[in-house]
Amino acid sequence: MLYIYIKTPNALVQRIEWNFQDDKLPQNILWIDLLSPTEGEMAFISSRFKLEFPSQEEREEIEQSAKYWEDNATITINAHFLIGGFKLGEKELELHKEIITFATAKNVLFTVRYSEFNTFKEIQTRILASPKNFEDGFDIIDKMFEVRVEKDADLLEWVDKEARRLRSSVFEEKFVANYDGMLKNISNLQELNMRVRDSLFDKRRAMTSLLKSDKVDRDVKQNLTIVLKDLNSLVEFSVSQLGILDNIQSILTSQINIEQNKTIKLFTVATVAMMPPTLIGTIYGMNFKFMPELELSYAYPIVIAVMIISIILPVIFFKKKGWL
Repeated sequence: MLYIYIKTPNALVQRIEWNFQDDKLPQNILWIDLLSPTEGEMAFISSRFKLEFPSQEEREEIEQSAKYWEDNATITINAHFLIGGFKLGEKELELHKEIITFATAKNVLFTVRYSEFNTFKEIQTRILASPKNFEDGFDIIDKMFEVRVEKDADLLEWVDKEARRLRSSVFEEKFVANYDGMLKNISNLQELNMRVRDSLFDKRRAMTSLLKSDKVDRDVKQNLTIVLKDLNSLVEFSVSQLGILDNIQSILTSQINIEQNKTIKLFTVATVAMMPPTLIGTIYGMNFKFMPELELSYAYPIVIAVMIISIILPVIFFKKKGWL
């Protein structure tokens, strides 16, 4: 499906859904958004604007040459956005990676995508509401990266909030904590943080390359420079956040070890305390014919009392040593 944004004579922007088989291309095109395009639509746009869109394999390559390339007439960028499918405990956070292709030719922006994005809906709203802020396709790319960096910042703020909550729970729920669940949540937060950081790295490469291009005007470059500074601060925040999460994981692991040591210590003390009465019971369980104590009238209660005292004495000793 093709959506075309055109500049009208009264300086407004109009969005139309276009069928390449029925209509001619309109004039004053600002942006052509190809949402899940067919092969025919891709071929028509490529032929009409002399563009070469990357294949699915090229879109997924990680080399810099596959992320950004430029010739005399066009610029092509493959950038990944985070959407859909991430879960932390009982909280559902939609997040997975999707590759978006941006291309420019004759100051017209072309985007190729195969999923719906809130970012695109937000940009569409901004274009229709403030058309004067969008003179060509580079203005849209600029605003697109700005919005995405803001979204990534929101994700990192959410990670920071969850990390603080988890750090508090390590101590507050020390005796009833669900350690398996907490470790899983920490691991999920680390994974989310790394995904956001990779996304920021990807955008930084694209913006840095755009700043070097002579096709981008000065105003767009100035705004990209500001966005790039914000992005770099987010990368630093992401790195520090990974360190905080590693610290929380270390604290939680130490807490688990302490709890396990307490349990082992308790069983050890119980084992040691039961050794003397076990020895006494073993001695008097021997099948010897001549055992003088067996002839005493009060032998049984005396032996029971001795066994009880032999249990109490080690416990008192361990308490004085601070082992209990």
